[in-house]
Parts: sequence; C-alpha cells; structure tokens
Amino acid sequence: MFEAAEILTLLITGLFAGVLGGMLGVGGSVIMIAVMVALFGQAREPGFNQHLYQAAAMIVNIAVVVPAALRHRRANAIQFDVLKRVAPFALVFILVGVWLSNLAIFDGPEGVIWLGRVLAIFMVYIIVVNVRRLFEPRLEVSGERTVTYPRGGVVGAAVGVQAGLMGVGGGALAVPLQQVLMHLPLRNCIANSTMLICITAGFGAIYKNVTLAGHGLDWRISVSIALMLAPTAMLGGYFGGKLTHRLPLGWVRVLFIGLMCAAAWKMAAI
Repeated sequence: MFEAAEILTLLITGLFAGVLGGMLGVGGSVIMIAVMVALFGQAREPGFNQHLYQAAAMIVNIAVVVPAALRHRRANAIQFDVLKRVAPFALVFILVGVWLSNLAIFDGPEGVIWLGRVLAIFMVYIIVVNVRRLFEPRLEVSGERTVTYPRGGVVGAAVGVQAGLMGVGGGALAVPLQQVLMHLPLRNCIANSTMLICITAGFGAIYKNVTLAGHGLDWRISVSIALMLAPTAMLGGYFGGKLTHRLPLGWVRVLFIGLMCAAAWKMAAI
C-alpha cells in the first residue's frame, strides 16, 4: 500500500514534527497533516482524505507529548493548578470538536476552510503579541497571574473544540490563550499545553478513529500511518521537550512565532 519513499517521508516528518511539537507544546499535527495532504493528496484512492490524516495525527500526538511532558516535569515547568482548571473542559470539548468534524457540512472542505480563517485571524493577533514580547522582554508576563475556573474553562473549551475539529493537539491555542488570559510565562504555557495534550489526545483519537467508518474510511489505515510516524515522533518529542529548557527564551519564541505563522497560513487556506 505504501511505497518506500512514502515510508521514509513519514519517518522524517515524525521526527521533525516531534521535535517542534515537544519543544513548543503543540503536538505537531499541523506539520503531519500538511505533509500527509501533500504526500497522499485528498483523493489518492478511496479511503484517503483529510479525516483519515487527522485521525492518524491525533494518535501520533500522544507519542510526541508523553516524552516531552516527562522532560517538562523534570524541569518543574508544569503548573498543575492550571491543568486542574483547564483539563476537564478540554476533555469534554475535544469530544464535541470531533462530533462537529463528523457533521455532514464538513464532508466538503468549505466549512473547515472558513473556520480555519477565523482561527488564522486570532493567530495573527498572537503573532503580533509575541513579536512585541520578543523585542521587549519585560512584557514576557503582562499583567498579574490570573488562574481561575472561568478562564480555565475558556482555554479548555477553545482548545478542545479546535483539537477535535481539526485533528491537532490544540497547543496552537493553548499556549497563547494561557499567555493572554492567565498571564503565564511562555515556558510554563508550553509545559502546561504538553501535559494537557497528554490528558486529552487519547480520548479524541479513539473517538475520531471509531467514527471514520461514517466517512467511508478504514481506521486500520489510520493506525498504519500513525505507526510509521510514531517512532521518530516519540524520539523527537523527547529531545524537543529538552530543548525547551535548554535554548534561550528568545530562540524558543522565534520558533513559536514561526510555527504560528505556518499554522495561520494553513488554516487561512490561502
């Protein structure tokens, strides 16, 4: 079913997505899905399209974030008071997001494209905020730390819906929303996001793969692709989590801005 060149491409993609995902707390799905679309197309043959790629990427998210979370835990960067307020909402809303992704309106590309464009606008705002903080380090934490259940609910709901609907880890929203709503430092936001994906990714991945049949897709193909991505993604996630605490904060922020630009471009579908 898969050619040698395709397998090699998936292995390399897993490593690259793992390093960036582990380093930046985003899971790496944006990279994996983009590569799968470029590699296989949206209709290479019956059984290959966006829903399949999202299902595979959601499985691989787990392989990326678990080793990265262990590195963040050793660095004492995970804030469990934040997770206590965010995770319950994210768990519920990732299932809502997967349910939304399976609606008839999303069998075609138009609905997801416009939703992606709304998120892209928000991401542009986040890019501007982080560029400003890059050149003005004193703005790293703008405002008093505010960790509450209402704010955690907003973060968790937004992250869950995005993760379930688009098949991503959710860190592209989890990291900046923690910065904007809770006024947390970037490294803590990344560590919290990584741990949050550990908690939610499995539920979303199972639900998405179970519902693939409704789109005429085979979950076994999704798992096969995930198994080709996962080994190198796990290795990359381990080193990525380590790099978060080794690289200067400015470098981490530059990489984060770059990934946000790529994610915004993809979601805008320009």
